[in-house]
Amino acid sequence: MTTRRVFLAAFLTACSRAESAVRLRARPAPVASGGARTGVTRLNLRPHRDALLYVPASARDPAPFVLYLHGATGDEQQGIRRLSALADEFGFLLLSPASQEVTWDAIRSGYGPDVRLIDQALTKVFALRRVDPRKTAVCGFSDGASYALGLGVSNGDLFRAVIAFSPGSIPPGTEESGTPRIFISHGTKDQILPIEATSRRLAPLLKQAGYEVNFQEYDGPHTVPPGIARGAIEWFLK
Repeated sequence: MTTRRVFLAAFLTACSRAESAVRLRARPAPVASGGARTGVTRLNLRPHRDALLYVPASARDPAPFVLYLHGATGDEQQGIRRLSALADEFGFLLLSPASQEVTWDAIRSGYGPDVRLIDQALTKVFALRRVDPRKTAVCGFSDGASYALGLGVSNGDLFRAVIAFSPGSIPPGTEESGTPRIFISHGTKDQILPIEATSRRLAPLLKQAGYEVNFQEYDGPHTVPPGIARGAIEWFLK
């Protein structure tokens, strides 16, 4: 067992339960159709709780790419509300899917349908627009941050960076593939996912496992301050 796996095994449980379910197959294509118009496009992958792609007018070709995962009770609109202004400013593509249920599958029962929906959404986006494979990130808030850590660690050969705003854990069933850079932020007054039991445990664990971790604490509750969001995007794109 590698040193990295030893450290993660100390935190994760039941890691072998769904090892194959967490892997994503979609990859950026060298050539894309350019078929996605600027603004918000619904991907029509399911009738409700779908996925939205935001293409800013400033998008480059190929463009940096961010997959945003909402918090519990959120939906596909959350990523657009939270990051579209930064996408306009920095020129990255933004994909914001919704979980099938009230939160992401691995938070409750293991990786499964939500991974498959995300993979379908990625496949569609990569066919529509050229994505810079050196500038790809998975990002999330709260339960979505936990899910982003799980997907990012398990698919580090796809995502070069993970941005976790106020995560609670790394879900069981997470694998290790690649070494994405990791950004974690958390409020010291968070009463939903208290920092002592979450990020202050996760950040050192991931560092010991060999990941490059940027951990930012701030004086505030369970939220994403605008300055933290901007700093995370600037860190990702540097």
